[in-house]
Amino acid sequence: MPRNRASRYGRYAGGPDPLAPPVDLSEALAAIGDDVMAGYTPERALREYLRRGSSSREGLDDLARRVNARRRDLLSRYRMDGTLQQVKELLDHAVDAERKQLLRDAMMDDDDRAFRELRLDNLSPSTAAAVNELTDYDWASTEARQDYEKIKDLLGRELLDQRFAGMKQALENATDSDRAAINAMLDDLNELLDKHRRGEDTPEDFDDFMAKHGDFFPENPRNVEELIDALAQRAAAAQRLMRSMSAEQREELMRLSAQAFGSPELMAQLDRLDSSLQALRPGENWTGGEQFTGEEGMGLGDGTGVLQDLAELDSLAEQLGQNYGGARLDDLDLDALSRQLGSEAAVNARTLAELEKALREGGFLRRDGSGDLRLSPQAMRRLGKALLADAAKQLSGRQGNRDTRLSGAAGEPTGASRPWQFGDSEPWDVTRTMLNAATRDPESARTSPLRPTEIPGQARDDGLPPDAAGSVTPPRFRIQLDDVEVVETEARTSSAVALLVDTSFSMAAEGRWVPMKRTALALHHLVSTRFRGDRLELISFGRWAQSREITELTALPPVREQGTNLHHGLLLANRFFRQHPSMQPVLLIVTDGEPTAHLTGGGDAWFDWPTAPETVALTVAELDKASRLGAAPIFFRLGDDPGLERFLGQLARRSGGRVVSPDLADLGSAVVGEYLTARFRRGWDLSDWLE
Repeated sequence: MPRNRASRYGRYAGGPDPLAPPVDLSEALAAIGDDVMAGYTPERALREYLRRGSSSREGLDDLARRVNARRRDLLSRYRMDGTLQQVKELLDHAVDAERKQLLRDAMMDDDDRAFRELRLDNLSPSTAAAVNELTDYDWASTEARQDYEKIKDLLGRELLDQRFAGMKQALENATDSDRAAINAMLDDLNELLDKHRRGEDTPEDFDDFMAKHGDFFPENPRNVEELIDALAQRAAAAQRLMRSMSAEQREELMRLSAQAFGSPELMAQLDRLDSSLQALRPGENWTGGEQFTGEEGMGLGDGTGVLQDLAELDSLAEQLGQNYGGARLDDLDLDALSRQLGSEAAVNARTLAELEKALREGGFLRRDGSGDLRLSPQAMRRLGKALLADAAKQLSGRQGNRDTRLSGAAGEPTGASRPWQFGDSEPWDVTRTMLNAATRDPESARTSPLRPTEIPGQARDDGLPPDAAGSVTPPRFRIQLDDVEVVETEARTSSAVALLVDTSFSMAAEGRWVPMKRTALALHHLVSTRFRGDRLELISFGRWAQSREITELTALPPVREQGTNLHHGLLLANRFFRQHPSMQPVLLIVTDGEPTAHLTGGGDAWFDWPTAPETVALTVAELDKASRLGAAPIFFRLGDDPGLERFLGQLARRSGGRVVSPDLADLGSAVVGEYLTARFRRGWDLSDWLE
């Protein structure tokens, strides 16, 4: 039997959480749908949602603000003269130690002491010049000599750390063999890059180089191109670092560089490397600079790393801005985002990218014939379902099921029966009919008792002999018309529903544009999914009225035009009712203003304010026609205009309709509820149709 082994578990670090639930598109679709209904194109609505994010998730703008804040923090925290300050401190310490040694050394010749002191007193105020002036100085103090050697070592490690991250720490207390290994690596690297520039290198050349010097490259490049990319990015950052310094600081460092490791050849090799990298990657930023204003000094290597961070932050800002052609969230460098802002930011960005991909590739966004992005029917259904669910929550206190009880072959049995009437076509309720006959004439039932049916040739279990046919003679009833009962059914009435929505500019100006569209979409979803026998006509009325498809209405942008042509809207509604004469007409009107326009005989829209008597007369006449067709209009009044309240009240009383004044947030539930109330004659429960 194998022995049990202890298991160790840690945080999963191999990419996205494989057990994470799929992204929820409901919130994204709702937000995008609102923006589309407000007049945005679906493409712009998607962009805006990704930029805003949600209440529980950062958007692109939030991430971009954090990127900019980190950039400002780096610039305000550091200054780039850290290496110069370290060199100056080491030089000052060496000179002080040398002076003390000269005072203590009693055996030294006075002339020699005076010459040494004179030389120290006359050192250049420039740190770089002073270091160069002491190149051939014979140090009397061992401590001073060690400090001076530390300057050379520091400069060498900093210059290498600029090009190869981590060199400063790796080469601390470096030996001569370590320095020889560095020189060999630089020689081989420059040879490899020269061959690559000439197109003469082979994969084997790269493999051989990495086999010999791979320890210097923790990035573990897989080929020469990746090696060049890593080196060029850091070398370009080193160039930008130099340009971020003052002219005096740059001059100081250039003069000090000759002292690196005490080997002028090192700087020559690095210059050759920079030239090759700049030729191979001219697209890198080799000329920029930054203005650092902080107090924390940075060495050349660390400063180069900060410049790389700034370049990475600039690239992230461009990716998050998504302002270039063909921009997609797949372009985001999630590893860089995690390095700069933390893993949570990378998770948020990945989720946004998954949302974008799911919306584009999941059939929710579709391009039309002109190439424009549109909400797909699938997206419209999802939005309609969500909006209808919101309406159901607001209507949860209203119960019942308003079905009309009528006779009809197409009805559904109720479980009850009723006496037959002339003209009824329902099936008989045989049991009730026979019971009625037996109850009315019990003697006829007793003369021929009902017995169990028997199988021929078998004995009866009641002790009676079978008759010649082997069965029981059935009872005989004399059924009269009064005995007959039919199965009661309830016929569900089909409705022709006309929803008229005001699209005058005041609807948009007063913030009623999106709630109006959400209402239309919720009603459309209810009718198209649960009452497929009904017919719904969506009619918009502004200066003119027009019948519209739901996708057309939801994408309708607000237009600054005057006129509320209810007359034209009622004309289209009545035409729709006449096209469906066997259906129950339901007329729903959403408006925030009195009618101010009407259709002339020539087909033009005539506008006047205040409302002209002719406009009122034509509107009322068309409303009377709707009443004669059986429609009792329901007006949904938006706003608190007393004049509109009086006017709609008069229209409702005249036509047998009524006025509903919902809050804007309750408009959808009000319209859906009134549709159900008008469609049925007894209580209803909206939750029955939301399963």
